[in-house]
Amino acid sequence: MDKHTHTEPNNLGTLAEDARALMAATADVAGDKVGEARKRLAAALDGGRQILGRVKDKAVEGAEATDQAVREHPYQAIAIALGVGAILGYLTARRCSGKGE
Repeated sequence: MDKHTHTEPNNLGTLAEDARALMAATADVAGDKVGEARKRLAAALDGGRQILGRVKDKAVEGAEATDQAVREHPYQAIAIALGVGAILGYLTARRCSGKGE
């Protein structure tokens, strides 16, 4: 599962690079269908770039908000993290011991 997490950005980057290479390779090809496909591909690349930008902005906003909340309430953040860790530890131990079924 961890392997897939690391390959996803590479696959998306490769896809974008391949799409740009395809557009460059078909720049001198004439034809209505090729022209239309190039326009759709360019629009899809631009849309993907915009979506990526929005996702990055949201992630940064979330990280900044979390950082600010932890800085304003450090003891509550520690207590919440301890509680969540204890619950996850309990559930994991229960599942591993076979008593959960």
